[in-house]
Amino acid sequence: MRLLIADKMDTQALEELRILGVEIISRPELTKETLPAALEGIGILVVRSTEVTARAIEAGRQLNLIVRAGAGVNTIDVAAASARGVYVANCPGKNAIAVAELTMGLVVALDRRIVDATTDLRAGKWEKTRYAQAEGLYGRRIGVAGLGAVGREVLHRARGFGLEPHAWSRSLSQNKAQRLDVGFARSLEELAARSHVLTIHLPLDSRTRGIVGRNVLEALPDGAIVVNTARSEVMDYEALEDVIAKKGLRVGLDVFPNEPDRGTGTIEPRIFGRGLVYGTPHIGASTEQAQRAIAMETARIIRAFMTEETVPNVVNICATSPARYVVVIRMLDKVGVLANTLSVLKRHGINIEEISNTVFDGALATCTKMRVSGRPSDACMKEIAAFDEVLHVDVVSLPNLA
Repeated sequence: MRLLIADKMDTQALEELRILGVEIISRPELTKETLPAALEGIGILVVRSTEVTARAIEAGRQLNLIVRAGAGVNTIDVAAASARGVYVANCPGKNAIAVAELTMGLVVALDRRIVDATTDLRAGKWEKTRYAQAEGLYGRRIGVAGLGAVGREVLHRARGFGLEPHAWSRSLSQNKAQRLDVGFARSLEELAARSHVLTIHLPLDSRTRGIVGRNVLEALPDGAIVVNTARSEVMDYEALEDVIAKKGLRVGLDVFPNEPDRGTGTIEPRIFGRGLVYGTPHIGASTEQAQRAIAMETARIIRAFMTEETVPNVVNICATSPARYVVVIRMLDKVGVLANTLSVLKRHGINIEEISNTVFDGALATCTKMRVSGRPSDACMKEIAAFDEVLHVDVVSLPNLA
């Protein structure tokens, strides 16, 4: 099995995979355009920010598994992978602490205007009177949008600053909010309206794209702090530019529209001229601790893929199987018995969705369970039962799937 790492990452944690016969190839210089040509003969692909397109997946004819060494899979064409039977997995939560630390760093920096104070000091200016004017965080309300791994880590740290936590998430109910001891907001607008600090930790999908829009931003109190260390696409940055000056917002950003796709480049700084805006170049997950944790999780996923029946953190497996019946066959453990059964099912137009096989002590008999999309006819069942090596065959309806 050949493994291609198409991004810069700590490969030390992957070295153990060589014991399983994995050949590790590191090509951090690869890009969206050059990746397809590099996938010839590759069975496992690991990426961080490099985009994996349908063209790349088509080129990787031996590709079995794609691992995103980070949270989310928005840089991977998951639909194209699913169409070719390629597993897609990620490493959720492993960089949560790093992102939460940066989030709180931006909140504190904005409240105390640390960046501006440092800039003035470097220019030889002593502006104590100006920078001594800060409200402080203790007792103020923080609104956390999204209660995944990062959002929960932010809640934990916000309490340490004495902030009063409130939250909104699609999965958050009032009962769950009570158990978490956070204020429950029924909508993002409601969360924004009560937040002196609003921090965004939503995944990017079709439902969250642009969800932090003008209506949410204009609901914020004047002078509120807004931090986005999630994805730029979940926030309307044009609306944000307008509302910064209108409401005197203090904004901290780690993600931006049209970011350079490599480690160095240029970016349009227009938003930084709108008011008090601090930023970092998408480094939320970039601590050595986080990268080691992600590398170890990547290794765990690949090891499980090669040695176990399940793939951890897989994102493109059917939540509900299309199978409606199970064909259960007890048969002798001999060559060709299962193949004969499969040929009968094929001839009768029965599609097999899942199959499992158990071998009993002595390796004399097996029990095969095949989840199928349609109920085999009596004629089909009789054909299978007619084989001398078949001990018994039955069909069972799957419950609650009608």
